[in-house]
Amino acid sequence: MLILLSPAKTLDFERRIPDVNTTEIHFSAEAQELAGLLKTKSVKDLRELMHISDKLAQLNAERFLLWHWPFDDFNVRASIYAFKGEVYSGFEVDTMKFEAVEYAQKSVRILSGLYGVLRPFDAIMPYRLEMGTKLLNSKGKDLYSFWGDKITRAINDDLQSENHQALVNLASQEYYKTIDEKKIERKIITPVFKEFKNGQYKVISIYAKKARGLMTRFIVENRLTNPEDLKAFDLDGYVFNNELSKGKELVFTRR
Repeated sequence: MLILLSPAKTLDFERRIPDVNTTEIHFSAEAQELAGLLKTKSVKDLRELMHISDKLAQLNAERFLLWHWPFDDFNVRASIYAFKGEVYSGFEVDTMKFEAVEYAQKSVRILSGLYGVLRPFDAIMPYRLEMGTKLLNSKGKDLYSFWGDKITRAINDDLQSENHQALVNLASQEYYKTIDEKKIERKIITPVFKEFKNGQYKVISIYAKKARGLMTRFIVENRLTNPEDLKAFDLDGYVFNNELSKGKELVFTRR
């Protein structure tokens, strides 16, 4: 199974990580074009474009000024070790056996506003560019126009080359919108995580994000290939809820 994840806004390029042989990003030309556009933006431009604070706008203006291709050994990191957020606190790569992380290279893809699609060992430079950003570009008014069907085609290529039997969508809607479901050539499964609150089951964002990371770890560590095996997921008190599941959605609930 091939897993889709969203990136995280928060990055960590400081902590010690294992030595890994990083791989090269797939969409280097596209990343160069977008980074080139962002290099021309002032701190004020970035603040308004990304709806962020002055401090974050300054940080990201500096990041884009430093961004270059091809990458060298300065200020780069394998993507799976770079992202820091609820999803990645659930995945908890630092506590995984390295063999499992290597398996993730084949079975996990991280969608990205700047880089398009990332494998876990793909080297990246620090950036911030959410997929929903309305950045005017050569293809249109936003990043969905810019990426078009390129991400879908790349995912189909990975599904075929690794002989995956299903696409497991653990990305947020903002990022999953880059995928044209009608063109995906495998079964699509979307796990949904709900909490029992005020007499009913609800998706609570912060918990759902961490659960996506936990599910990713569950698939990777157990090297699951059969979609039916996802129903055995039981980490952090979640259980499969057959009654609430329908269509491509597998619902997991927790009281």
